[in-house]
Amino acid sequence: MPAVQFGSRLCHVTMLAWLKEPSLTGLRPGSLEFFAAQKAIILKRPLLKWCYDEWYERLLRDVRSAPPPGIILELGSGGSYLKDREPSIITSDVVEKVADRVIDARQMPFADDSVRALLLTHVFHHIPDVDAFFKEAQRVLVPGGVISMIEVAHTPFARFFFRNFHPEPYDDGCREWAFAQNDSMMDSNQALSWMVFVRDRAEFEKRYPALKIETLSLLPWFGYLISGGVTKRNLIPNFMNRGLVGMEHLLKPLAPVFALHWHICIRKSGASQSQTCSPKGPVLG
Repeated sequence: MPAVQFGSRLCHVTMLAWLKEPSLTGLRPGSLEFFAAQKAIILKRPLLKWCYDEWYERLLRDVRSAPPPGIILELGSGGSYLKDREPSIITSDVVEKVADRVIDARQMPFADDSVRALLLTHVFHHIPDVDAFFKEAQRVLVPGGVISMIEVAHTPFARFFFRNFHPEPYDDGCREWAFAQNDSMMDSNQALSWMVFVRDRAEFEKRYPALKIETLSLLPWFGYLISGGVTKRNLIPNFMNRGLVGMEHLLKPLAPVFALHWHICIRKSGASQSQTCSPKGPVLG
């Protein structure tokens, strides 16, 4: 390896090590302790919590748009505090003792037409066989029920950021939706939502005719980035938070280039005309 390339690689590795959130050191990703630490990070960083509150409100608006009655299920709850916002939610994870129930999204233990909403935050790209997940969703959702998720976007900056500064893979060149998984946290593909809902949308609509994509909107990004998210150090003093939240509105026109996440809502056919997910926003194909 040439000296210049080696030096660049060394600087990159050193920077990533320094940026890592110290409270996660020594914790196994996906463990009970890891999720508890991530939840604590979200709750103690006002700017990051503002992001999650914004995301959760979008998920809950989608829930309210779905016809009752029915189960409201959060998949991959991990360090989520969504149930604090809506106590009727059943939390779940593939890790024991993390949530109300241990549930695999590919094989849900519910009757046909019994689930009002399936909620996922940073979870979809961890499902190794989304074909099985969508077939289960078609089965368990009530007519008009929703899948509402927050996922990694595919803007130019998101592609750069998640490829270079995040430990999980971001492979938008992969042709297959499925992937092998031995580790439920690290074996993933962060480009999966773009692959399924944008690049291969025609294939999605052909395979799952009962599922209709209603919303794919880019989300505020600046606050999440500078807060360090749930894996990096927070470099922003708390007294700056209010002004930085205000900046999100000024930076909204830059979302097609810089947004890190998007909100996606999919509805099972059978909804009335009045039932629609949150309003659509800009989408970058």
